[in-house]
Amino acid sequence: MKKILLVFALLIALCSDTLFAQDYKEYMKLYREGYKSSFTTNPTAPLKAEDMINIHFYEPDEKYVMQANIELIINSTPFKMPTYDGSSKEFIRYATATGKVNGKNIKLTLYKNLELSNNPTYKDYLFLPFTDLTNDKETYGGGRYMDFRIQEIENGKLIIDFNKAYNPYCAYSTGYRCPVPPEENNLNIKISAGERKYTGAIKNRIL
Repeated sequence: MKKILLVFALLIALCSDTLFAQDYKEYMKLYREGYKSSFTTNPTAPLKAEDMINIHFYEPDEKYVMQANIELIINSTPFKMPTYDGSSKEFIRYATATGKVNGKNIKLTLYKNLELSNNPTYKDYLFLPFTDLTNDKETYGGGRYMDFRIQEIENGKLIIDFNKAYNPYCAYSTGYRCPVPPEENNLNIKISAGERKYTGAIKNRIL
C-alpha cells in the first residue's frame, strides 16, 4: 500500500510539473503576443505589423527564471548612462540583484531613470539593461533590456524572468536613444532566453 501511495504521489508531482510547464509556455505565448502588439499600437515604434515576422524568441525555459535577492543602494549618486546615439540619460543605481541562472551565480544592478521619475506613469519603474555571451551571435549586439516596477520587490526578493528580455528599439532602427548597458551588467554567461536577433532590414528613422 505504501508503495502504491508513493507511486501515486510521484505521478501527481510529475503531472503538476508538466502542467506548470504547459501553463508557463501558454503564459509566455500570450505575453509575447502582447509584446508584439505594443509595436503595432504605438505610432512612435520602429516596427509595423508586417515586420512582426522578423521578431524571434528563444523557446520559454524556466531555467532562466531567477528569484533574486535584492539589496537597495542607499544615497545613490546620479550618473549619466551613455546611449548608442552618443548622448546620455541620467540614472541612479537603485538596487543590486543576486541569484542563480541556469545553475550559475550572477549579480546585476537595477537602475532608475531620473527623467521618468517625474512622470506619474513611470515614476516607479526600474530598468535592467544587460549584455551576455549570446550578443552579436544569437541576440542583438548592443544587449537587451528588462523592466520592473518597485512594488514587484517583495520581502527583499524579485522574480527576474529572462524569458522576457527584449531588444531596444536600436535593434530595429536608427534614431533612438538606447542606453548602453553598464559594464557592471555584462554577464560572462549565455542567457539563451528572451528575444533573439531581429532578422529584418534596419530602418532609418526620420527625426
